[in-house]
Amino acid sequence: MTQIRVTLADDHPVVLAGIKALLQEAPEITLIGEATTGSAALEMICDRQPDVAVIDISMPDLNGIDLASKVGTACPSVKLLALTVHEDRAYIQPLLKAGARGYLLKRSAAEDLVRAIRAIASGGTYLDPAIADRAISDAARGGRSGSTQLSNPESLSQREDEVLRLTAQGYSNKEIAARLDVSIKTVETYKTRAAEKLGLRTRADIVRYGASHGWLADLEGH
Repeated sequence: MTQIRVTLADDHPVVLAGIKALLQEAPEITLIGEATTGSAALEMICDRQPDVAVIDISMPDLNGIDLASKVGTACPSVKLLALTVHEDRAYIQPLLKAGARGYLLKRSAAEDLVRAIRAIASGGTYLDPAIADRAISDAARGGRSGSTQLSNPESLSQREDEVLRLTAQGYSNKEIAARLDVSIKTVETYKTRAAEKLGLRTRADIVRYGASHGWLADLEGH
């Protein structure tokens, strides 16, 4: 079992204790550090280079959005998961643009934190289903000029649809290949074709597209 090294940053000791208790139930996750301020979190993350850094948005001296931006510049190999009470798009969009790979509400942590960490560690992206509609709302209104990212999914072949759906749900290319019994290269080909057809440029675009078509709701039964 591949170990996932995780750091935590939250200025509430009770929340930190609760998160640690959740992670201790997952044998493949190892907690390697914790911080209670943004600046301390930045130093810890870049020093210890975790696979996944779980960060709060509202922290003393350096908020989560600025922290995400600085981590992206100073130690870009670290994948960030925002764990927060904020459901407003004003927080979601800037965090995703700053490079965060996941956004999870604290009220969902008991059920989804470990799953979100696993998805991000394997190269995926995770958006809390409760806020996914907010993350894609700009695109739904027209979003980028010239984008066709809300095109009809019927333009995809069955395999392209399957690969894109699993990608949106946070599965890595390797995991998708195993599920569909095809090679990783084949998965990459299907993903590229599907993304080109729908005008999706990044993994975050794929997640937002999937959210707009109800694909992330499939995760609730897993």
